[in-house]
Amino acid sequence: MRQSLLFTKTRKEAPTDEQSKNAELLIRGGFIHKEMAGVYSYMPLGLRVLNKVVNIIREEMNAVDGQEVFLSALQDKGSWEKSGRWSDEAMDIWFKTALKADSLLGLAPTHEEPLTAIMKDHIFSYRDLPRFVYQFQTKFRKELRSKSGILRGREFLMKDLYSFCKSQEEQDNFYERMKGVYAKIFERAGVGEQTYITFASGGSFSKYSHEFQTLTSAGEDIIYICDNCKIAVNNELIEELKNCPQCGNSELRKEKAIEVGNIFPLGTRFSEALDLSFVDIDGEKKYVVMGSYGIGPGRLIGTLVEVFSEGNAMCWPKAVAPFDVHLLLLSPDDEKARIEAENLYNDLKAKGIEVLYDDREARAGEKFADADLIGIPLRVVVSKKTVEEGKIEVNDRLEKQVKKVTKDEFFSMLK
Repeated sequence: MRQSLLFTKTRKEAPTDEQSKNAELLIRGGFIHKEMAGVYSYMPLGLRVLNKVVNIIREEMNAVDGQEVFLSALQDKGSWEKSGRWSDEAMDIWFKTALKADSLLGLAPTHEEPLTAIMKDHIFSYRDLPRFVYQFQTKFRKELRSKSGILRGREFLMKDLYSFCKSQEEQDNFYERMKGVYAKIFERAGVGEQTYITFASGGSFSKYSHEFQTLTSAGEDIIYICDNCKIAVNNELIEELKNCPQCGNSELRKEKAIEVGNIFPLGTRFSEALDLSFVDIDGEKKYVVMGSYGIGPGRLIGTLVEVFSEGNAMCWPKAVAPFDVHLLLLSPDDEKARIEAENLYNDLKAKGIEVLYDDREARAGEKFADADLIGIPLRVVVSKKTVEEGKIEVNDRLEKQVKKVTKDEFFSMLK
């Protein structure tokens, strides 16, 4: 894509009411647009990153036989009343609106109830189980602390998968499997080394759940890490679990972190409330055993910014960067340099390389500053000087290496 055609522009300053680094840099870089506190729109660059994160998650959900659906965000109160979660006392995060004088609708904050109700039409026998159903859907929550950019929003995208199993053993096996799947997702997204599976409260569902917490000084949570097992305990449980729950280690390391995912065993909490049952092999009626598994793609993007940015510079992990290569033409008035840059741009596209080509009539300093904000990890510079040398300048920002190579050598690097 030619940067001259990109309708979004970088900004020198972020909105004065933004307090988080992720929102500041994403707004300044033209990735997102702030609509109001806790509500952001994704611009072309931001949507490219979001889609790449979503695709990583989708691939891993499909790999465990997940089946993708897309449920409605508007919710009738019926199913939620059966589970006891419609009232503001039970869940004070609802956005509700009157459809007519005697009828209320809600904007779904999560989807356990509606999907459980749907599965009543499809699960009857033990032969129908297990089933693993997921979606990417917009959630709405009356979030009072909307000062963390896209880490904590009132409207946000979530991947939520729900497991439906015929026994606790089957559910436990899938739950353990999902721990590894989530670890793989965060590894592919670039934060595997910084992310710890963390024991947390199960709330009303079970004694414990598990979070995936990524270390960063911008974190809202405090966790205690066991370096022997590479697991952690959320601060809310530290009195109950003073030692590592896996190996008993008492020397736990205190760190700040951002929760990037969570998994919950649900038991029969929702299947009983909505009468989702099946007939087992002996002809007996039993309730389906469930689990819930969530990741916020936008929250993960915000975490990547907090982890990988320095000052005004961002450097995306390769798997989620908006483009593979950022090509900068530094001598737009030099005919030979422009021809060389144009040829390189066309060659990259022909090879299926995603490239953002800065062909703008702008000063070199402005182009470099914008490139730092946009954060594509591989930067290529064509200028009058590089043309005279018969080379191009390649800056691998992840490896912090800058070198001049021929075009052929550059394409060999991309293989």
